[in-house]
Amino acid sequence: MFYDIVVGPIGTLITCKNEGPRKGEELRDLPVIINGAVGIKDGKIAFVGKYEEIEKCDVGKKIDASNQMVLPGFVDCHTHIPFLGDRSNEMIMRFEGKTYMEIARSGGGILNTMKFVRYSNEESLFKSARRSAKRILVNGTTTFEGKSGYGLDFDNEIKQLNVLKRLSSEVPQKIVSTCLSAHFLPPEYEGKREKYIELVVEKILPFVAQNGLATFVDVFCENGAFTVEESRKILLRAKDLNFKTRIHADEIENYGGAKLAAEIGCISADHLLMADDESIELLSQNEVIPVLLPATAFFLKKPFARARKFIEKGCAIAVASDLNPGSSYTYSMFQVLTLAVFGMGLFPEEAIWATTLNAAYALSVGEEVGSIEVGKKADMTIWDVNHPIYLFYPFGDNCLSGVISKGKIIFLS
Repeated sequence: MFYDIVVGPIGTLITCKNEGPRKGEELRDLPVIINGAVGIKDGKIAFVGKYEEIEKCDVGKKIDASNQMVLPGFVDCHTHIPFLGDRSNEMIMRFEGKTYMEIARSGGGILNTMKFVRYSNEESLFKSARRSAKRILVNGTTTFEGKSGYGLDFDNEIKQLNVLKRLSSEVPQKIVSTCLSAHFLPPEYEGKREKYIELVVEKILPFVAQNGLATFVDVFCENGAFTVEESRKILLRAKDLNFKTRIHADEIENYGGAKLAAEIGCISADHLLMADDESIELLSQNEVIPVLLPATAFFLKKPFARARKFIEKGCAIAVASDLNPGSSYTYSMFQVLTLAVFGMGLFPEEAIWATTLNAAYALSVGEEVGSIEVGKKADMTIWDVNHPIYLFYPFGDNCLSGVISKGKIIFLS
């Protein structure tokens, strides 16, 4: 058989192959093939196994990774691409003691980015999104979720989602789109919240559904953003329109967002810094995937989510970047993994599952990406180490030496 690319021999091939997301104690166990190989044909994985089984096959390009480790490409299941603008001044405001919600209510935060997005044309926003996609790709992210939520009116929410649709056809990454029109109340609707919610449920969501602009609908359920009842109304309307649902929950305080996610069957509940034991138990019982965002806690100087409690309760945790210009401005999933390990207390093996296969299931694309298996997209990263511990033991040393996405070599060093 002819292969376009063979990666092999591989010193340590970690496939992350599993039937469904990993949970509990099994998160400490990674499926490993020593002296392995991956054969790629037409952008997909056509062989996974021992190098000796494939070394004599015809191949277009061979990549020797004999002293290296190969992982699936990162799946970043929570970003806010596309966005524009600079909110670096807010970092200083937080150092001076201002809270996230205080900054937001004074016209900063989400509303600050909204101004940049509203005043930009679609082409400018697209170019910004393309730059963001490229930056995360060279850091190993081969699949990511992007959201609206910085337009906060009909035209600009649709503009963001149009950008994501175009981007998905022009970059070598898989993109999953989310409509987050219920991100924050725009200033023109101050004092008439019900009118904005009506706009979302009666105009924006039906248009997005009719035109296939998003797979998910999300809501920022938080004191100062949208109430539990408002969030329930929006998410149930989304389900009626056949969207999958997710929720920003219990980030600032234990507000009831995680319990709502369990009640209505969201695919994921994200943030969860302040989720209590009962909420965590409900997420586990209802198989809602907790998406933990350690870079946000770090950037906002907040306590990290209780990752060990989620694992103890049997949740299939995922970890994502929350890439946005105000509360988690990082393009590096490697940095996010480092924070997951040293900040949230994940073991290296747990962090790998949480940013590959589990994250793929948080986006309902676990059958396509997230592991190195025959038939899946040929997404993988190559590292100059021979064991996961050495991703983190030499602190801060990024040893990423290659990225392949959809069977395309992005870079090799």
